[in-house]
Amino acid sequence: MKATIMQPTYLPWLGYFDLMDQSDIFIFLDNVQFEKQSWQQRNRIKSPKGELLLTIPVIRKYPQEIREVQINNNLPWQSEHLKAIQYNYSKAKYFNEYLSFFEIFYSEKKEKLIDFTIPIILKIKDFLGINCKIIKSSELDVKGKRVELLIDICKKVGANEYLSPLGSKEYIDENNLFEKENIKLEYQQFEHPEYLQLWGKFVPYLSTIDLLFNCGADSIKYIRQGRKI
Repeated sequence: MKATIMQPTYLPWLGYFDLMDQSDIFIFLDNVQFEKQSWQQRNRIKSPKGELLLTIPVIRKYPQEIREVQINNNLPWQSEHLKAIQYNYSKAKYFNEYLSFFEIFYSEKKEKLIDFTIPIILKIKDFLGINCKIIKSSELDVKGKRVELLIDICKKVGANEYLSPLGSKEYIDENNLFEKENIKLEYQQFEHPEYLQLWGKFVPYLSTIDLLFNCGADSIKYIRQGRKI
């Protein structure tokens, strides 16, 4: 069984769903320290003027785990984000196929960050046609930090393979226990594919909703094109 462990982020990029698409089980790492001003609460879409950053405002405390972070609903961020999506993608070929979900979802008030980010990730997963088991690390009785934590999660879910984003290689190499624990370690090799976008020159590393609105049901094909392993 192949597992991937990732922190829940806001409207993730294509590589996030590539990891999910290759996994038998995908674990949301929600019981680790929240990092302010990170992808956990923000991401980018495309506008006529270039990249546009959408950020969910949160109530900052320290320390706090990702699962504990509360949204600052005193700010009208949901209506602002929805208007930004509508304005910048209304001319996209497949926009109307997905609009109703976003209209309904952004109208619902959520108290915690993961109550917004995880459900929208799961819906995009469904739109893409990705099938894998989903679980939160906070639902498991796991211990340790960094590599030890990854190993413990893999053991708890019965995974004998671990697919890691390439960005984690440096800290994993500092204390690589996977071979010792008989877990095969594999690093994601992903090159961002190009597809037809609105607003001129192609811009990579945007939220996956950019791909979805522009390419519809073919979106998963583009994600798989970027896979190099």
